[in-house]
Amino acid sequence: MAKMHIQTRLNGDDVEFLAEPRQSLLEVLRDDIGLTGTKEGCNNGNCGACSVMLNGRVVNSCCVLAVETQGAEVTTIEGLAHGDQLHPLQQAFLEEAALQCGICTPGFIMSAKALLDREPNPDEHRVRFWLAGNLCRCTGYDKIVKAVMKVSNDMQEAK
Repeated sequence: MAKMHIQTRLNGDDVEFLAEPRQSLLEVLRDDIGLTGTKEGCNNGNCGACSVMLNGRVVNSCCVLAVETQGAEVTTIEGLAHGDQLHPLQQAFLEEAALQCGICTPGFIMSAKALLDREPNPDEHRVRFWLAGNLCRCTGYDKIVKAVMKVSNDMQEAK
């Protein structure tokens, strides 16, 4: 199958890659580009482990064709940290022990970032609602919600 030439912005950098029309963004990110932070869970859009930002909206990268990113802006979990400085959500997940095996963690963080970008001061109910598309088999959800609420509270105090 002929590959298509794709030009996109990935984690703030202009990138080019070749992709078959049937390849998912998840496949290209992990297998071709080498960004393995985005995880494959269910590969059918039900678990949220592969969540990334596409043009500012959270999407399941297993359900997006890589060719659909032509000219788009894609942000993965690798794009959140600045050098050795973790994004506040990444730091909070560590501090609040909101992870175990780590398969779901990048998806939860990307979904939480999308929420906080849109609503900097959500209540707990809103956080739980927003993260409902992400599944965790290890930790339960209380520590994850606590980590997101901590970042939201820290953002409000910093104002």
